Amino acid sequence: MKGQTDTLELFNIPSIKKEKNNGATVEQLRRLDFDGELKRKILPLCRLKKGDIWEDAKRGHRVGLLDATNSEDVLKIFGRKKAKLVVNDPPYNVAVGNANTSNLFKIKLNDYLEFSRQWVENAINIMDDNSHLYIWLGADYKDNFQPLPDFIILMRTFKELKPKNIITMRNQRGYGTLKNWMWVRQELLYYIKGNPQFNVEAEYTDIPKILRGYYKEVNGKITENLERSRSSFIRAGNVWVDIQQVFYRMEENVPGCYAQKPLKAIERIISSATSENDLVADFFAHAGTTLIAGEKLKRKVFTFDIDPIFAEITIRRLEHFRETGRTGWQWNNPFPELETQYDKGQKWI
Repeated sequence: MKGQTDTLELFNIPSIKKEKNNGATVEQLRRLDFDGELKRKILPLCRLKKGDIWEDAKRGHRVGLLDATNSEDVLKIFGRKKAKLVVNDPPYNVAVGNANTSNLFKIKLNDYLEFSRQWVENAINIMDDNSHLYIWLGADYKDNFQPLPDFIILMRTFKELKPKNIITMRNQRGYGTLKNWMWVRQELLYYIKGNPQFNVEAEYTDIPKILRGYYKEVNGKITENLERSRSSFIRAGNVWVDIQQVFYRMEENVPGCYAQKPLKAIERIISSATSENDLVADFFAHAGTTLIAGEKLKRKVFTFDIDPIFAEITIRRLEHFRETGRTGWQWNNPFPELETQYDKGQKWI
């Protein structure tokens, strides 16, 4: 593990130097995993050191600077407490934008699977006897859709877990060429431990049902599907088309945090799997979305990250939400102490 003055990394990946157009995106936003100089300036502002845990005095949330693959680190933050839900968004082992960085890296598949095995084992150990596990994962079509297929095979070895579903979230924006279908999907694997309750009411969207038909006789009366339905709105099912991908024009956006998950998606998961005051876990805090969702829904969240900057952003996002009611910073700087001019007079991180 490298020192605090460098980027904390899960693997010994060479640090990325700031280069023109390196990993550029269409958005005018400097990604933290590309700007090593900016990260060095932010590190002194991070309140947590390796192994530290911040505890929220109001609701009991915890944020740690810990390693998901280290069983002692995981035990340190959870103790004897068990989570009803684990929502993890690990690195996908997919180099985004044709660039390898400390946060969005690509390593040998066997090394990635060993990393995955370790954090999954640690997650199982802190899960309640009846609990849910959701895992966001990617698939690189340039590499036989890895790591998704081999990760699913790996999950077969954990006898405590039972697969329940593969959910696809459709991004509103995507990437592709004129020689392929645009890539707009995002995979979410769903497993359970034991026999946990599932709140089906959380699955209903705000999309009204418009298709009629599917006639069926009920108690001697011919009815169609809208008459028999529990709601006038459609259920999300395992293809989510009603959730907007996060980008810089949205309030919940956290500048610098690439591939941030939508708050609505995490709220849906939490609402379906838990009740008020239940414990929710997230081993890869990143932009702190699980913590904000838990705060809004009155759940307790234990989350941590191996990167001190993401751990700090997670804490600041909760503080910012409580102070302003805003779920993110949109295009404003989470670190106003270090505001820098990016382009055309706009202030970005």
